[in-house]
Amino acid sequence: MLVHETVPAPGVRRPGWWRRPDLRLGAAGRRRAGIPTARPDRIVVHHTVRTSIAEYTLVLNGSIPLGRRALGDALRDAVAELRAVDLTFSPARPGSLVSRLRRDEIAVDSYPPLADLVDRCAGMRAATDGWFDAWAVPGGFDPAGLLGGWAVERAAARLRAAGVTDYALVKGADLAVRGYAPHGGPWRVAVHHPTDARQAPLVLEMTAGALGTSGVAGRHGHVVDPHTGQPADQLVAATVVGPDLAVADAYATALFAAGPTGLGWFPTADGYRALLAARR
Repeated sequence: MLVHETVPAPGVRRPGWWRRPDLRLGAAGRRRAGIPTARPDRIVVHHTVRTSIAEYTLVLNGSIPLGRRALGDALRDAVAELRAVDLTFSPARPGSLVSRLRRDEIAVDSYPPLADLVDRCAGMRAATDGWFDAWAVPGGFDPAGLLGGWAVERAAARLRAAGVTDYALVKGADLAVRGYAPHGGPWRVAVHHPTDARQAPLVLEMTAGALGTSGVAGRHGHVVDPHTGQPADQLVAATVVGPDLAVADAYATALFAAGPTGLGWFPTADGYRALLAARR
């Protein structure tokens, strides 16, 4: 494993190996995911939802005064947002805005959230020297490299609007967290090696921010070199930590495509850092 050591992002620290994680990410972590233990004065809601974009797990850590009904309402709002993003923007759905845009049936500015999505993709193409390129795929514009993270951030905004300040949203080997875990401390996140379960995980403590990974899905060739059109093959996984999951996802996709040379982008001025890049 090639680990690019940096100072942790704001809201992230590395406690060592001795504390039990609340959340596990990576190929090994998917087999050992669990629900964090809660204090008596907390209400914990755990829910998983699958869309055509991804499978999401939401862990909400609410206070007794907030109440189960309010926490349930917040969960429904967040799940509705994830489903709405799927229905409205998934390239896998022929009637989505992205699919219609690919067929030149609508303009980018026909719907403000679509324009925001396109602008984010264009911004990440510029930030990564073209290694993240939503237009360098057959059929035209495809925001898949950051769409799931964008959906998570929109769902998280719905949670905060409903008064939920402590939560974790997990998408495969990606996550976004805010506040504190049910035990009262920071969210303890174990990042497992993507292929070698014998390696000890890297454990982070997080109270804010996101962690995006590319390459753990196990689909060889799912990320292409946008300059050649050939499958990226230098790394088995790349992980980036920072404030926003959509951006972290895009950076991880670009790093996976570029290989070790992409480590030169980090740390960025806006708080994104490479956590690891695992060679084949």
